[in-house]
Amino acid sequence: MSDLPYRPNVGAVVFNADGLVLVARRADQPRGEAAGGAWQLPQGGLDEGEDARAAVLREVLEEIGTDRVEILAEHDAWLTYDLPDHLIGVVWGGRWRGQKQRWFALRFLGEDSEIRLDADPHPEFDAWRWVPLGELPALAVPFKREIYERLSRDFARFAEPA
Repeated sequence: MSDLPYRPNVGAVVFNADGLVLVARRADQPRGEAAGGAWQLPQGGLDEGEDARAAVLREVLEEIGTDRVEILAEHDAWLTYDLPDHLIGVVWGGRWRGQKQRWFALRFLGEDSEIRLDADPHPEFDAWRWVPLGELPALAVPFKREIYERLSRDFARFAEPA
């Protein structure tokens, strides 16, 4: 695994006017009361040569169906995570060991009705909701939890009502 590179990625912590954060449930994961589903923040691959700010806006539009956001801040570090062993070679064609991510805090400027998970022909998510920033780590899959803890600390200043 250590010979594989990290996949370049961008992520969005989208805050509404009340200081809550948008999380979405992955459509490709088990659901039901016991499973709970895999909730995450919007994120996606960074194409070679693509500007990270442009990429995060593209990903938000693709994943939640609206670009009614403004960038508030860019995290000052690339954050990385490793996939668990059972996913190495399964996701991303076995080309990556995990992801190195550039995270952004964004403010949602639209109405909830503008969030459309079905806008993309291949939706990644099947449900979404607003949650307090501090709940992010508990919602994350274990291998992303450390990043979500860091984002909860580093972007806390945006969790106040606008």
